[in-house]
Amino acid sequence: MSVDVIELADRADAPKIGSGDDRYSRQRLFPFIGEEGQRRLANSHVALVGCGATGAASAGLLARAGVGHLTIIDRDFVEPSNLQRQMLFTEDDAREALPKAEAARRRLLTINSEVTVTAHIADLTPANALTLLGGAGVILDATDNFETRYLLNDYAVKTGTPWIYAAAIGSYAATMNILPVGEHRTACLACIFPEPPAGTVETCDTAGILNTAVNVAASLQSTEAIKLLTGQPAAMRRTLLSMDLWTGEHSEVSAARPRPACTVCGLREFPHLAGEGRPHITMCGRNSVQIHEHNRPVDFATLADRLRPLGEVRWNSLMLRFLYGVYTLSVFADGRTVVQGTSEVPRARALYARFIGS
Repeated sequence: MSVDVIELADRADAPKIGSGDDRYSRQRLFPFIGEEGQRRLANSHVALVGCGATGAASAGLLARAGVGHLTIIDRDFVEPSNLQRQMLFTEDDAREALPKAEAARRRLLTINSEVTVTAHIADLTPANALTLLGGAGVILDATDNFETRYLLNDYAVKTGTPWIYAAAIGSYAATMNILPVGEHRTACLACIFPEPPAGTVETCDTAGILNTAVNVAASLQSTEAIKLLTGQPAAMRRTLLSMDLWTGEHSEVSAARPRPACTVCGLREFPHLAGEGRPHITMCGRNSVQIHEHNRPVDFATLADRLRPLGEVRWNSLMLRFLYGVYTLSVFADGRTVVQGTSEVPRARALYARFIGS
């Protein structure tokens, strides 16, 4: 798959706002950052995988904090329903259906013209992971599916790159640091979740989401990244933290030590990086894409209840058809899905992840 790469535009003619005394003055006053920490941030490179709600919020926070280079990877475009929670985007972006990576790049340059932003309008895959993620000092997860998170985990453990998991849905936010090497090494994602969630899973399009939950997840994720980028890994949290902003409940699960029998960080097996855990995708006739999810049975009744508020649903014992605007998703009992209305694989995968869940 070809990758669209949009580099930082030449803004030499634009007036600059100096960073020396004013822009980061309050941040430099914070004793755990100071002058040295600010210098480290300026020399840092962060890759954000996904630029929806969490990714947009984290990118904005890190750009304002003075992280020198941000790489943004996203396969989707801006829609009106994004504007409630995706803080970098505007009504104009939605009207133009701008790719999220490019819309974010443009907005970030208006926030901090000193930051280098690289936008990849792409779907992260095993084939392009090394190219898109190479050079980043830390990777921030802002994806909408576990398939990509397991790919990130394989890549991070194999290359020794730290990454930070984050999720938000409903009023719930969660995050976890994964440090794959060194004296501060933690458990990896596969240590905590050896297997992905079975069956269909909730997404923000089926369960809803509070923008406050997004911002909590992004704030926690960005703070942990800043700790790492300023050379303070010992200060990073070593738990899987989850909280419900509506009920006030929260929990923490220790992630301080790797699981010895973990297939990824223990046995050094990387099936998702090899493409073994990824759905097989084919073009399936004119303007349609077929996504094969093997050994993943679907509960049609439960899925129909989730999707009915969003569009027309028809189903029987053999298949379910969901009509959403110009798109039709035909879901079969084993999880195989034909997405009609697009011939673009990234768009089909985005629709699949949004409504069926990965």
